[in-house]
Amino acid sequence: MTRMKRDQPAVSLLVPVYNVEKYLSRCLESARDQTLENIEVICINDGSTDRSPEIIREFVEADARFRSVDKENSGYGASMNMGLRAARGKYVGILESDDFIEPQFLEILFNTAEKNKAEVVKSNFFFYWSSPKEKNELFELVTPSMANRLVSPQEEQDIFYLKPSIWSAIYRRDFLLENSIDFLETPGASYQDAGFNFKVWASAVRVVYLHEAYLHYRQDNESSSVNSRGKIYCVCDEYREMERYLEERPAKKACLEPVLIKMRYDSYMWNYERLAPEFQLEFLECMSREFNADKERGALDFDYFEPWKIIDLNTIIDSPELYHAQRTSCGNQGRLGKTLHYYRVGGLPLLAKIARSKLGR
Repeated sequence: MTRMKRDQPAVSLLVPVYNVEKYLSRCLESARDQTLENIEVICINDGSTDRSPEIIREFVEADARFRSVDKENSGYGASMNMGLRAARGKYVGILESDDFIEPQFLEILFNTAEKNKAEVVKSNFFFYWSSPKEKNELFELVTPSMANRLVSPQEEQDIFYLKPSIWSAIYRRDFLLENSIDFLETPGASYQDAGFNFKVWASAVRVVYLHEAYLHYRQDNESSSVNSRGKIYCVCDEYREMERYLEERPAKKACLEPVLIKMRYDSYMWNYERLAPEFQLEFLECMSREFNADKERGALDFDYFEPWKIIDLNTIIDSPELYHAQRTSCGNQGRLGKTLHYYRVGGLPLLAKIARSKLGR
């Protein structure tokens, strides 16, 4: 465990910013008001054209712990990598510019990391809505049984299948550097937290999860579908980057490749359901080719899949057109559509099996 150098910040908090003037002041105020005072806040302005640069400048001029990095618009991954290079702290945290954090957030995570000599400390978070009425809803990614103990994610693998939420954590900076953990720099791409998230869990052996929640993850501007052809395959780019990362680390690939394939299936299905209808079949056809290739080379291990997902994946591999027709005829979106789909392909026994699985029985 490296000691902190004199005058080294305990935590570098990276704030990627692009045209978010409506929410940015509250975000930066929450960083300024942290009870852990020995921090630096690095705002990476990705070519914003609204008042965001002016808001950043106000904080930089008022508080010496704030720094601004300006760049031409080149996307989230490039912004985050620039922030990682600029960071000087013993640990690195990430705060999205439309979110905000409780005052004790960094102090609690920092003290937990120091006490446990942890490479990563991760907490729960709140889904947050500011309108029509302010509301916080706990997202329990970390269950009580996972919390307050040292964990190696390669041994306890559940974290790989949970929602990427890289901003409710801090990471030891030397751990990130030693393991070449950074972001894919695809201009205009989405899902760029996914690759970073996977590299962290594939490399860390000393992790502490906290059940408490301190970060408010804004939901007001969530989009329900992807309507741009250019973003259809962004998730595929991220998984190719994860595969590259494992290829360069054969020992990790041996135990984590089946995990990664299962992760890819879940992410692709989530992406399929979010796509605008005119792009869904096209994406399924790509998905069919990729998983068929995995199956033919013997890398697809169905022991990692829930029974109903095995049925779906085999249908997609054999006939993406049939799968899409079945889902569309049942109503592609929503719980009812999924229930009708599974009743059609497996009847009441499959629905009962799904229910038992959801209840953890």
